[in-house]
Amino acid sequence: MDVVWTLLGIALIAIALRDIFDVLFHPLGRGVVARRVVLGVSGLARRVPGGSGTIRLLAGPIGYITVVATWAALLAVGWALIFMPHLPEGFTYGPGLDPATHSGFLDALYISLVNLTSLGYGDISPAASGLRLLGPLETMFGLGLLTASISWLISIYNAISRRDSLAHEVHLAKEAEERLGEKLADADPELLEALLAAFAEQLIRVRRDVIHFPIIHYFRTEDEERALAGLLPFLSSLVEEASGEGRPHSLRVRAEILRMAIDDFAATLRARLRMPGETTDETLRHYQSEHGPLQSDSSYL
Repeated sequence: MDVVWTLLGIALIAIALRDIFDVLFHPLGRGVVARRVVLGVSGLARRVPGGSGTIRLLAGPIGYITVVATWAALLAVGWALIFMPHLPEGFTYGPGLDPATHSGFLDALYISLVNLTSLGYGDISPAASGLRLLGPLETMFGLGLLTASISWLISIYNAISRRDSLAHEVHLAKEAEERLGEKLADADPELLEALLAAFAEQLIRVRRDVIHFPIIHYFRTEDEERALAGLLPFLSSLVEEASGEGRPHSLRVRAEILRMAIDDFAATLRARLRMPGETTDETLRHYQSEHGPLQSDSSYL
């Protein structure tokens, strides 16, 4: 039975390490555990009675914290299962501790957490040489988890910044059109071409961010009017107006590139986030409904 506990512990550690690797280093960001945890948190946020906007706004951060906590739990329990078969013979106990009453799973979990967090209380210490090597090894895993969590958080907020920067720029273009009382499509072709090129370049980066870090979908912006989901239809209409007959060839090429970037972004939403819709327009409408105004989107709950 001791071998079974040890193998189970190794399996839990392997699952945690594989998921951390997939989330941080896999080109497609395919972390199975992380994805299921985030989906679970998002699902719970949608079902909060009364449709609390604050809960939905915090779904992304709560999902991130829950994923990191899940990784830590897998590592802590995994190492505890490895230590448990060696209690109490493989450890020395401080004064006042009876080895006979400190040899269960909770004590093994305590030892694991002390090692993982590098606290080193010393009240229960490994005596066997092999166990003395496992303690520092687990501490290295704990430090690695801390580093990975910080690295992931920085990457997430950099991706969110790029998404919201694009949304803000598109919002300003839309607002400029309203203030000037004229269509941007009627502006100087060279100016419009440069604008479309900038939008396409930024949208391509945002699409790559969604591929690498799909969790950013659950980080909503507080300024709903400047959310990218609600501004993509404006980009689509701008593409249609700029690619009409009689427009300069170079402008039509730029408009087509932006159209393809929008199509690719919608396809990524379907593939990575399982968002419904058979066409780009259908997918973007669903995307907009998910990131619509918090106070009135009852269909989201």
